[in-house]
Amino acid sequence: MFAVVRTGGKQYRVAAGDKIAVEKLAGEAGETITLGDVLLAGNDGEVLDAAKVSVSAEIIAQAKSEKVVVFKKRRRHNYRRKNGHRQQLTLLRIVSVA
Repeated sequence: MFAVVRTGGKQYRVAAGDKIAVEKLAGEAGETITLGDVLLAGNDGEVLDAAKVSVSAEIIAQAKSEKVVVFKKRRRHNYRRKNGHRQQLTLLRIVSVA
């Protein structure tokens, strides 16, 4: 059984046992959370009612993604700016889709 859930402005197709990285969610490692915004659910080619499906996930860790370098330059004006950004992530293990 699979479900399509929305969290952090993005959509993820998940099934039991999957590991996904989503934008930071509140909680500590080891806690169980419920992903409430289920958009679609299915099982072996048939579509199920998404309102009756709940997705349960366990928080594996709170982490940071890879660094993104932001470099701005204007030619012939001696203007250079270098910045970096690391997005906060939450690593989840999908426990059940029911």
